[in-house]
Amino acid sequence: MKRILFSGIIFFVFCTLNSQVTKTDVLQNLEKVQSAVQATITTATLKSASRLFKDKDDLTSVIMVVPKDSVVDVLPGFYDTFLHVVFEDNEGYIYARHAEINKAPVPARPAASQSSVQEERNGQEGRTVQKQAISRYEYLEKKYGPSLAARLYEGKIWKGMHSQLVKESWGSPNKINRVINGNIVKEEWFYNKTWLYFQNSTLAEWGPLKD
Repeated sequence: MKRILFSGIIFFVFCTLNSQVTKTDVLQNLEKVQSAVQATITTATLKSASRLFKDKDDLTSVIMVVPKDSVVDVLPGFYDTFLHVVFEDNEGYIYARHAEINKAPVPARPAASQSSVQEERNGQEGRTVQKQAISRYEYLEKKYGPSLAARLYEGKIWKGMHSQLVKESWGSPNKINRVINGNIVKEEWFYNKTWLYFQNSTLAEWGPLKD
């Protein structure tokens, strides 16, 4: 009796262990199959717009129209007439002739937020302005020397200043009135809020414009 009982216990333990091993093998096989299925999922790019059918056997079951150049995930099967695809979380079927299978999966590029785009744009504009400012100062320094370049860069004017230097400092005026009397050339330059008076290209006076 003891021998029978002992044999029964051994048989039960063996069956339990065999069951656990079998279950582990099954789970591992399932994981391998799942990985293989995921590996077979590829992508395709649409050569032309195509209707996405919910049922490939019912051409009235249109979910949406997938635009040209869209990239879809292609699921295994139906590579003759239809492709089993997923587009924007919609699963269905498209005509295979409307798409071209990609050789490698196309990685999705995360959409940049509006704030990040604006920050990048502002950063680029800031760098551009800074580069322009440095280039302008280098130009003035190379042409007139550091002392004069600093005054022109700051937008300063002074009596006895040559008209060309005024243009370097303030830019071209909105309007110029010129009177020539013998060897004397008189000019009035008008900016937005200031007028400047020159005699023979030398700055002699300035003042605010009267409304």
